[in-house]
Amino acid sequence: MNKRFLLLLIALGVPLAGARPSLAEEGAPEASPAGPLDALPIQVETLENGLTVVMSPDRTVPTVAIAVYYDVGSRNEVRGRSGFAHLFEHMMFQGSANVGKGEHFQYVMNRGGNMNGTTSHDRTNYFETLPSNELALGLWLEADRMRSLAITQENFENQRQVVMEERRQSYSNRPYMESMLRINELAFGDYFPYAHSTIGDMADLENAPLTAVQEFFNQYYPPNNAVLSIAGDIDPTETMALVRKYFGSIEKRTVPGFDPDP
Repeated sequence: MNKRFLLLLIALGVPLAGARPSLAEEGAPEASPAGPLDALPIQVETLENGLTVVMSPDRTVPTVAIAVYYDVGSRNEVRGRSGFAHLFEHMMFQGSANVGKGEHFQYVMNRGGNMNGTTSHDRTNYFETLPSNELALGLWLEADRMRSLAITQENFENQRQVVMEERRQSYSNRPYMESMLRINELAFGDYFPYAHSTIGDMADLENAPLTAVQEFFNQYYPPNNAVLSIAGDIDPTETMALVRKYFGSIEKRTVPGFDPDP
């Protein structure tokens, strides 16, 4: 290598092939720069009834996102009672002690918000986004159905038919969907919690009695089996006061355990 060119490379700090790193370079690697989520403000509280509350204030825009995650999914179902977790994704909008059928949607949408729910093998969640000055409304709606969901024969029959039609449209009427369900069954074999689909079996839904539906709610929808998350334009102290007001008197109940081992 040309001597003058070599000196130029050294002056510019260009590493040379075969050059050994200095002792400082051989030390521990530098910590990676903090990511955007590392500084995310998060505050966690737990009520006496076991409800876990996670808050993350963000005053960027005057909105608030509320979500309730219940630690129940299709994995918690037993043979002959499949589809119950997903059924409740529908039942939870059928009214409660102080909210009529369909009024949950009306309350939220009339204030410019939106809402929905989803079901997986491991959890069921319900959520709404509202203007931040409607935080109390969102918490009241969630607390009322956690406390006093209207599980009536009429509501059950109505939503049972809705879910069965959903299964026909989304699975039975779509090419390859039944084969996808079969692949899942083959993958998990006799391990029922994950071998069956969240939508449930048609025969199980047709034969399910109302008492079994009520029992499922009583077992898996108490406050001590839920996480309430609130993010957006909130004051944590004021928010916790509202949470205690609406959720604090809901009684905790014994929740069946789940053993993940086959």
